[in-house]
Amino acid sequence: MVQYTYRFDNILSVREQEKQQTEAAYKEAVRSFEEIATTLYELLKKKEDLITYQNDRLAVGATIDEIHHFSTFITTLERTIAEVQQKVVQARTKMNYHEQKLLEKNLEIRKFEKMREKDLAIFKAEQDKVEMLYLDELSSLMYYKKEFR
Repeated sequence: MVQYTYRFDNILSVREQEKQQTEAAYKEAVRSFEEIATTLYELLKKKEDLITYQNDRLAVGATIDEIHHFSTFITTLERTIAEVQQKVVQARTKMNYHEQKLLEKNLEIRKFEKMREKDLAIFKAEQDKVEMLYLDELSSLMYYKKEFR
């Protein structure tokens, strides 16, 4: 019996390697996004806590220097938050790009696998046909051998 070999096996292997690389890039993009988003969350929390503290200090009575210091610190914090928000947007865009590429690679691999399944089914059908012809030939030979004895 003939051994089945898929004619696009090499291409499928290359596509699977590309998929693994794309998957690694996607995981790295997700990790980076989560890290930057966590930083943004911490900065926003810090700002919220600082504003709460400042309001508490104003209720008790704060010096002008303290008010000025809080104001300057909050302004600096807001600039940092704006910068980190831009980084979050960039990281999200990068993550979405890699996710789209990963989906494309998965789809491409599925197409090759479907082609392989169809090709294997055709191969098996041909092998069954050849086997049936062989068995028919064998039974005919046995019949003739039995008849002409």
